[in-house]
Amino acid sequence: MSKILQKKDGNGVSLLKKGKKGLFHILFSRMGLILLLLLFQFSVLIHIFQWFEQILPYIFGGSILFTVFMVLYLLNSRLDPTAKITWLIVIMLMPVFGALLFWYTQSDIGHRVLKARLNELVQQTRNSIPQSAEAAAGLMAADPGAASLAHYMLRDGCYPVFDHTAVTFFPMGEDKWAEMLIQLEQAKHFIFLEYFIIDEGLMWGRVLEILIRKAAEGVDVRVMYDGTCEFSTLPHDYPKRLRSLGIKCKMFAPVSPFVSTHYNYRDHRKILVIDGHTAFNGGVNLADEYINHIARYGHWKDTAVMLKGDAVKSFTLMFLQMWNILEAKPEFEAFLSYPTLPPQNASGYVIPYGDCPLDSDKTGERVYMDILNRARRYVHIMSPYLILDGEMETALKFAAERGVDVKIILPGIPDKAAPYALAKTHYASLLDSGVKIYEYTPGFVHAKVFVSDSREAVVGTINLDYRSLYHHFECATYLYQTSCIADIAEDFVATLAKCRTVTKETVRQEKLSRKLAGFVLKTIAPLM
Repeated sequence: MSKILQKKDGNGVSLLKKGKKGLFHILFSRMGLILLLLLFQFSVLIHIFQWFEQILPYIFGGSILFTVFMVLYLLNSRLDPTAKITWLIVIMLMPVFGALLFWYTQSDIGHRVLKARLNELVQQTRNSIPQSAEAAAGLMAADPGAASLAHYMLRDGCYPVFDHTAVTFFPMGEDKWAEMLIQLEQAKHFIFLEYFIIDEGLMWGRVLEILIRKAAEGVDVRVMYDGTCEFSTLPHDYPKRLRSLGIKCKMFAPVSPFVSTHYNYRDHRKILVIDGHTAFNGGVNLADEYINHIARYGHWKDTAVMLKGDAVKSFTLMFLQMWNILEAKPEFEAFLSYPTLPPQNASGYVIPYGDCPLDSDKTGERVYMDILNRARRYVHIMSPYLILDGEMETALKFAAERGVDVKIILPGIPDKAAPYALAKTHYASLLDSGVKIYEYTPGFVHAKVFVSDSREAVVGTINLDYRSLYHHFECATYLYQTSCIADIAEDFVATLAKCRTVTKETVRQEKLSRKLAGFVLKTIAPLM
């Protein structure tokens, strides 16, 4: 073990040597070879599509007839209207190439097995967590509108409404991390971690130090992270390194040298479950920028929640559904049977829920839209990105036009130029309807928060962009009349004080280059 572990002073454990990151290392590594093979396959596909483009118009009686057919097909498809417009533009500019690309991306090629397996696991566990009649009746009595939303979420998956759950809100990643370390130290039976990003440093080093010790004590420790970490933070053999220390580890959709639609669906969830009675959820990944130990885009603003009690079962189930995708003998009941140790005086109702990109329900978007449609006084939102389809933009505008105070806090310092430019294409339309927009001056907002009328809120991983709403595996925590909603509302007000106001004048004064970028990129926004 001494050859594997490298202690850092006060930074916990590191399994990687310094100097093993960066573009040079990627180019001359397994990842570099994979990227080269992917590039080769992509170029072959392009040439095949171009060859078809030359001969298919004659087979179908001409490119015009073929284009008309594809336009009619798209108009009658079940795609959302904004995506239809994007594909119509692509196909009208490149009829056959665009049609083949559309067929390739919309087919199940590359993720058919994943889709079938997940559907199987969801069906197996649909009734694993029975809905408490008392909790459902209590929410119905308190708010029939919220109860209808709960009914939809239960229909979409095994996401019951719970009472007897205490929720703590963390206004910063540092706060979540500090409590996370305390709770991890108390683990006795199992620890489940599912995160989009893990990167070695202070935050992960301190967590990993505890995980190694707990695994040695006999605690069942499982770590799952998204395969895109191979591109930037962790080597391909990192799971093997963790397994050598007694920690079970998997990558979701690891990078392989084959072009596949499977890469389009990423595991963007952030879940920590301890012994079935404590869970964490929110926007905070396991990397140093999330606790402001390092500064990448100014000050990093993020949020999270900790659950204690009955609702933790849903996060246990969500983790196990993803973990068991490749398991011959799925494990569910053994972990769902652990006592949840419900607190006695917890107020309100809690619904942890997930969103799967491989089904027809866009749960994340519909929950947000339902909150907007039922709001009476205000809806306050934080999101790192704002790339909206027509339905979500209409919901935001309609809420404001009804007199609801709709405020959105977005980053003042962006992490990516393209999404930042795209976000600004929505500003003028939203402002015209009375939506108020603010940009966080100190840095980057990574929080994903909705809070409405001081009675309901959502904290989770779901951004207001196409990738989160359509292409990622996501999760969030819906809250109704829990005591922490006051803390969420107060945090929004405190964050707002550090923001600059977006006005029609600031929109007019925006850089021409950024306006042009957004203008062009908006045509392909659903593909990003």
